[in-house]
Amino acid sequence: MTLQHKDLASGRWQEMRFVEQMANIASEVERSLKWKEKNNAPYSEKALERALELLDMTLEDPKNKSRLREIARVRETLSDYFYGNNQYASTPASWRSYFSVFTFAARKTC
Repeated sequence: MTLQHKDLASGRWQEMRFVEQMANIASEVERSLKWKEKNNAPYSEKALERALELLDMTLEDPKNKSRLREIARVRETLSDYFYGNNQYASTPASWRSYFSVFTFAARKTC
């Protein structure tokens, strides 16, 4: 998989606060959900790939060491929702609810 966020991967991502990282991931997840609702699988998958890439960079960020379990679980359940059997019974509403907190916090502290 080719890196989609090369400028962020080069170090800019680690300069962001955790809530900003998660808010950026939220944007990609929202795009993926919207494309899925419009039955546009290729666009949905591309947005999901970008979200997973950002999640991977978040997992690698040393400042997020105490949050590894949560970040890894988000990655696991997101992958399960889009690619697996949805064993965690995720819904678009549950994803929007989870990520909305980060989006709100990132806006509030800017």
